[in-house]
Amino acid sequence: MNKESRMAEQHAESSSERALLVSLDTGDFDAQVSLEELAELARSAGAEVRGSVLQRRSAPDPATCIGAGRLEEIRQVCQNDDIDLLIFDRELTATQHRNLEDLSGVRVVDRTTLILDIFAGRAHSAEGRLQVELAQLQYLLPRLAGQGTALSRLGGGIGTRGPGETQLETDRRHIRRRIGYLKNQLEQVKKRRALTRQRREKEGRLTVALVGYTNAGKSTLMNALTAAGVLAEDRLFATLDPTARTLRLPDGREVLLVDTVGLVRRLPHQLVEAFHSTLEEAAQADAILNVCDAASPEAEEQLQLTEDLLRELRAEEADRPEPPTLRVYNKCDLLGGPIALGGRRAVAISAATGAGLTQLLDTLAAVLPTDRRRVQVLIPFREGALAERCRRQGAVEKEQFTPEGVQMTVTLGLRELEAVRPYLMETPPENGAPSA
Repeated sequence: MNKESRMAEQHAESSSERALLVSLDTGDFDAQVSLEELAELARSAGAEVRGSVLQRRSAPDPATCIGAGRLEEIRQVCQNDDIDLLIFDRELTATQHRNLEDLSGVRVVDRTTLILDIFAGRAHSAEGRLQVELAQLQYLLPRLAGQGTALSRLGGGIGTRGPGETQLETDRRHIRRRIGYLKNQLEQVKKRRALTRQRREKEGRLTVALVGYTNAGKSTLMNALTAAGVLAEDRLFATLDPTARTLRLPDGREVLLVDTVGLVRRLPHQLVEAFHSTLEEAAQADAILNVCDAASPEAEEQLQLTEDLLRELRAEEADRPEPPTLRVYNKCDLLGGPIALGGRRAVAISAATGAGLTQLLDTLAAVLPTDRRRVQVLIPFREGALAERCRRQGAVEKEQFTPEGVQMTVTLGLRELEAVRPYLMETPPENGAPSA
């Protein structure tokens, strides 16, 4: 990030722009719920939401999105209330954007620009910055025509953070060249992720993905389970860059817990494409924890939105079995009473207080693929490293020292079972599982 971009970002985050939200209800989705989410997005970006306007129309106006009469009302509100910014709850065309700014006299951004702006401010890893820049340029390219001198305007504020002013001032050919470069870099990232997954599968390492709606408490849950130290704040998209930590289950297995980017309704397709490799990591996990805010009236809808997106990503690999999904109803401490799970594969927890985490881990261990057996081993003292490996990777029930070596009753994974095969004794009969 160059000096000018950093200054623009710092200015945007230090100033609070006065924003008016505008929504057009055409019956395609719940406009009121979407407008409430837009307000949260705006606050997350640093805006001060002064009010909102909702207009019902059969279709957007091609020139200004909203009707001329309502636009005049908005112009008056902007003048009277010192509004700096209009945020529209849908994507605007280049023509609509230009006309709205000319007629209202204030800056205009749409929902996609707002989300991209938030991502631009939260991406810290090299991969995250590549993904955000690609999404921004793909959104910008078809809107170059008709923007005129707007491309050369620099400054702070919501919607101005991005790939940098040098990108915004170039022609189509330069932007297409940059998009090609970014796609190539992300393709390399995708290949590295695939190799990493193959290595984990070869080693028998299981992966569990934390997915869900943004601000559902995934990062708080990650910290509660693994002490990962992930940023956890009460704002949308507080965490953008994925984090992976080792999680030890009650049966002794160690799995890799991966925290992923949060989702929202009508997530811009540019972001879905740019973050494909990150979201694919979740879709191809061995198990999925689908986290929602149980206190939200849209909890069920949020869970379904996440599952639908992951199903679309898995469609590219139809031969890969669908991983078990565990619905996690977080923030249950904010409810007045118990939540009815209805016998589903679900757990009610509070990541903030720790309530329900033991049940969550037990349930997760139960749904993961069974690759462990409970055995008795007698490991010679000369194989001290192997005994320590059993303690570290397995769940030891009994252990005693004998003249011949260390005798253990332990539950082990397939790799460890193969390593201790020469030292196996009789499998404990109360286990009921076949011996290795």
